[in-house]
Amino acid sequence: MKLFAFKEWQVVCDALEAGEQTLILRKGGISEGKLGFQWLHDAFLLFPTHFHEQVRQVKGNPHLPAAPAAEAPVPFRLHATTEWTARLTRWDEVQGLSPFHIWTDEAIRERFEWGEEPGISLAVVRIRKLAETWTVPHQAGFGGCRSWIGLPEPDHDILQKAVPVLDDASFADHVSRISEVIRKP
Repeated sequence: MKLFAFKEWQVVCDALEAGEQTLILRKGGISEGKLGFQWLHDAFLLFPTHFHEQVRQVKGNPHLPAAPAAEAPVPFRLHATTEWTARLTRWDEVQGLSPFHIWTDEAIRERFEWGEEPGISLAVVRIRKLAETWTVPHQAGFGGCRSWIGLPEPDHDILQKAVPVLDDASFADHVSRISEVIRKP
């Protein structure tokens, strides 16, 4: 079973785990290549990062655990599947998503405007918590400004007992409200 991980700030992973957020917004990093950021995988583990993480770019006053040592093993505890993805090029739609995530409007606007073309990628995701944290030894390929990381094959099915962080009705409600904002049927 080949697994992939998506690098995301630890505080965002925490919000996804708590069910406070069911979407991910991404512009892309400098290592994304000529095509820019792409949603390459429909299912992935969340790779919690502290790289570039700045608490001032999220709403409220989230607890930020101390950053692990650079070579520390990576703990994976969340699995995501994409419900759907979209490329958003209208600021009013992106701004309308503000109630559904923890980033500040300023942080999202900066990402939206970055690069040659305004826009941002959206994924509505269903998050499941692994029954046990799967820890992977640090590898040189984990670093850098890239969104996607290939992972070693686990010695057992780590997804088998994963449970959704939101029940079906709550998740459906989130998806419906997000769809209304961006006019997705």
